[in-house]
Formats: sequence, structure tokens, C-alpha cells
Amino acid sequence: IFKFLGAISVDLGKDRIKPYLPTILTPLYRELNSTYAEQDPTLKNLSQEIIELLKKLVGLEAFSLAFSSVQKQASQKRAMRKKQRALQTVANPDIAARRKLKRHKNKAETRKRKLEFLRPAYKAKRPRSHALKDLAMVE
Repeated sequence: IFKFLGAISVDLGKDRIKPYLPTILTPLYRELNSTYAEQDPTLKNLSQEIIELLKKLVGLEAFSLAFSSVQKQASQKRAMRKKQRALQTVANPDIAARRKLKRHKNKAETRKRKLEFLRPAYKAKRPRSHALKDLAMVE
């Protein structure tokens, strides 16, 4: 898709690409700023190349305006999601408690996995299957 976006932007030219610049930059910006563990470096390099191509194509000033608007929009979305999560914690404490328990459980599993990786002789205790306990309501 990134190659397609680059090809379309070159094909449209300087004047016809300007209205679509924020739409094109949104996925490129998201890929550049992603913090996923399994991130593909080729995608990051490709998005950087296309951003450089767009910068040369439309000029620094127009590119900067579009890029800053994309950055602002992304930060607003992030803040809105954070605010909704905080409000959901207050509005639905049972859902928040379940989410917290799940997060703590995952953290403990990660800690055990890291210990096993660092010290292969050490075997962390694995939780037994508590099928009935897992079905119980969280208070």
C-alpha cells in the first residue's frame, strides 16, 4: 500500500496531490511512530522514503503543514482514547477490575517467561487450571 501511495503521489503531481496529502501521510506517520514489538524495519524504511519523496514533490512548507496536522490529529485521538478509558474505569468498575486482573496475570506470565529465558535450569511454577475459579464473578 505504501508503494501504491508513493506511485499515486508521483503520478498526480505537485498541484493535484496537495488536497490528499494528509490522507496519504496518515498511514505513513502511524508506521513511523508505531512501538510494536514485532515491527517490520522494511516498512519503516519504505515509509521514510515515501515521506522524503513527498517532501521533495510538494515542497517543505506544504509538507510541514500537512504533517503537523496529521501529528495533531493522532495526538488528539490518543488523548481521546485515554480519556474514554479513564471514564470507563469510573463508569464500569467491574470491567476495569477484570482488565486489571488480566493485565497483572499477563505481567506475571511475562516475568516467568523472562526468568526461564535467562536461567534455563529454573522452571517457574505454572498456574493450575482453575476453570471454576476463573468463571467466578470478580468482586
